[in-house]
Amino acid sequence: MSEDPKNWDVATKLIRGGLARSPFMETAEALYLTQGFTYDSAEGADRRFSGEDPGFVYSRFNNPTVKMFEDRLALLEGAEVCRATATGMAAVHSALMGLVRAGDHVVAGNALFGSCRWLIAEWLPRFGVETTFVDATDLSAWEAAIKSNTKAVLIETPSNPVLEITDIAAVSKLAHAVGAKVIVDNVFATPIFQQPLALGADVVVYSATKHIDGQGRVLGGAILTTDAINEEFYRDSMRHTGPSLSPFNAWVMLKGLETLDLRVRRQTDTAAALADVMAEHKKVTQVLYPFRADHKGYEVARKQMTGGGTVIALDLGSREAAFKFLNALEIVDISNNLGDAKSMATHPPTTTHRSVPEEMRPLLGVVEGGVRLSVGLESLSDLTRDVTRALDQA
Repeated sequence: MSEDPKNWDVATKLIRGGLARSPFMETAEALYLTQGFTYDSAEGADRRFSGEDPGFVYSRFNNPTVKMFEDRLALLEGAEVCRATATGMAAVHSALMGLVRAGDHVVAGNALFGSCRWLIAEWLPRFGVETTFVDATDLSAWEAAIKSNTKAVLIETPSNPVLEITDIAAVSKLAHAVGAKVIVDNVFATPIFQQPLALGADVVVYSATKHIDGQGRVLGGAILTTDAINEEFYRDSMRHTGPSLSPFNAWVMLKGLETLDLRVRRQTDTAAALADVMAEHKKVTQVLYPFRADHKGYEVARKQMTGGGTVIALDLGSREAAFKFLNALEIVDISNNLGDAKSMATHPPTTTHRSVPEEMRPLLGVVEGGVRLSVGLESLSDLTRDVTRALDQA
């Protein structure tokens, strides 16, 4: 066809990207619930496994429905290849483990999601990988930590839960000077508002469980990168360790992608307005939102993001106040998920970051009065009323 999908606008990519209809010419993407595939002959199986003939051999390696999801997300991200995984943490784990071996070094920001921090602090060192944490907002700290045997750098921006902003382009330049690969966890920004590959990153990871599904249904993850990096670091490791996404979950994610742009932009508009409302409330010690001018990373966020995102962090001063606020909410759910059509709030020290040692939490900005609010698709007026009423009781 004359149309090049790479030239489509975002909205069209999200509807049409990767679409591969079967001979039945179905409207919706086909769901291929199959473990394996058959061949016309033994010789045909030989050619398929050798790579001489294209096609599928086993759903742990790839599957038609999963491939549609991968192709659509790669087109949106501007990546050459996407590797879908069973969860977001499977994506982060596979992205890191594929790049390193014993004797290598990894650098990451202090403010990470609890499970990501555990991977860096506890898991990688078991395999002889040296790790260093830095203040992710301080370029001089990155420069001091990156050394000749650094092979991977993990950036989470905006970070979970306090929305720290890291300069992707600047850190990528430092990492590339020693040959290290840069992985960016882009969950909070989403592919709608931030394009890490265009900023110099080598690998992007997602928990597709969040905004990509966005309706609280299934788990999934994704790794996006170049063909060369996939072939050298990920193809064999993912083929043999099997962190594969189920076809059903891939199908749900495909349908989620169709409305991603609409949902995320609407949620972000509401989040920005709600952040301003909460910042004026006398019970709130601090509101953190990347596109508010009082955010420490505001200038960098404006440089590399086109929207502030759907998540707000606030400090109510004490655990007691945070719990009173959460328990007073009537519309917003108490839940540790985010990026959902339903607004959700959580207390990170007792949920998402519970595994982080108490003495380490201040380094991450995880405070006892902290609340992370993921803004959904409810009306701004209803959310304002619910949040204001709950703050009055905090």
